[in-house]
Amino acid sequence: MQNPTPDFPLHKIDRLRSISYNEAPNPAYIIQTDLLEENCKLLKEIQDDTGAKILLAQKGFACFSTYPLIKNYLAGTTSSGLHEALLAQEHFGKEIHVYAPAFKESEIQTLAPFAHSIIFNSVQQLCSGLNLLGRDSQVALGLRINPESSTGSVDLYNPCAKDSRLGVTKSEFEESLKNCGDAFLKSLSGLHFHTLCEEDADALEKTAKLFEEQFGVYLKDCQWLNFGGGHHITRPGYNVSLLKEIIAHFREKYQVTIYLEPGEAVALQTGVLNTQVLDILEKDSKSIAILNCSATCHMPDVLEMPYRPNVLDAGMPGEKAHTYCLAGLSCLSGDVIGDYSFDRALKVGDHLQFLDMSHYTMVKTSTFNGVPLPAICLHSEQDGLKTIRTFSYEDYKKRLS
Repeated sequence: MQNPTPDFPLHKIDRLRSISYNEAPNPAYIIQTDLLEENCKLLKEIQDDTGAKILLAQKGFACFSTYPLIKNYLAGTTSSGLHEALLAQEHFGKEIHVYAPAFKESEIQTLAPFAHSIIFNSVQQLCSGLNLLGRDSQVALGLRINPESSTGSVDLYNPCAKDSRLGVTKSEFEESLKNCGDAFLKSLSGLHFHTLCEEDADALEKTAKLFEEQFGVYLKDCQWLNFGGGHHITRPGYNVSLLKEIIAHFREKYQVTIYLEPGEAVALQTGVLNTQVLDILEKDSKSIAILNCSATCHMPDVLEMPYRPNVLDAGMPGEKAHTYCLAGLSCLSGDVIGDYSFDRALKVGDHLQFLDMSHYTMVKTSTFNGVPLPAICLHSEQDGLKTIRTFSYEDYKKRLS
């Protein structure tokens, strides 16, 4: 069968087609772990070739039932706060790095015994953490930098927008140096920047050059440099050789350990959201299929980015014989996923699979309107389909009690 989604390698489509969706819970996120391992092997190869360390960013993918597989390949995790860090400590181990726009003192105290590094968002938070932990602390302290340039196209995901709350600009950094002198630099183990979103290595190259112009002189006092996330390393056509060159440049020139923390690249093209048609509405200009899932509840990036996710074996509107608007179950008027065409007319009870639904889905789900959360399943060629978790009314109720 022809590949209806050219941005997906055909072998991945074939692997996803092999899942017995009629036997799976519905709705359900299904992670194909053979494809997950394929991604992890590529990331491990980059680590081995460059000496860099690649971390799982749990903000993008935190399905901890897959951690035993992932930790065979990656150096550790990065967390966006205390709870993600605790999940990493309990289920992943290895290096645990933590960044948040701000920390409470109690959170820093809880993190101190097990975090490899704590990266602060402002100079005042760094000073507060240093005073709390003391200069003899074993935790590496880092500072997030805002290089004031972004290559992304979506404002919602631009951490370098004017008056951004994320990271320290060059002028703020130099003001701290003026006020604190060498004590400020000596408190830092490393620097961190994160400006990318689903981008190739050329975007990293542009940001890295600008960062180096502004902050390269300070790297001689650091042990590590974190390139942040947003690297679409496992996407077909990604420029891996350029990524390796950028890593090599900074490692050789500044003698620092390089970290990357992709979340999406780890789980890219590894999972589906298995859904079912509940009703079909015939309107004046289009047919609308109401599904047992929701964009706003189960795949909110569809509305936030916005973007149109692919559906297994479906085409663009008008490409195939029958076109439908696929819409969600919530009362939000805009809970609409997009227009798709199919070889045959849809009917109530049909199963549909939205592609690439591992990352930024499970971590963002909500129970708005009491819409049930999808089950979580794993699938591999060797073990077949396994249901890891289902959700009930009690899960909805407990969140609100």
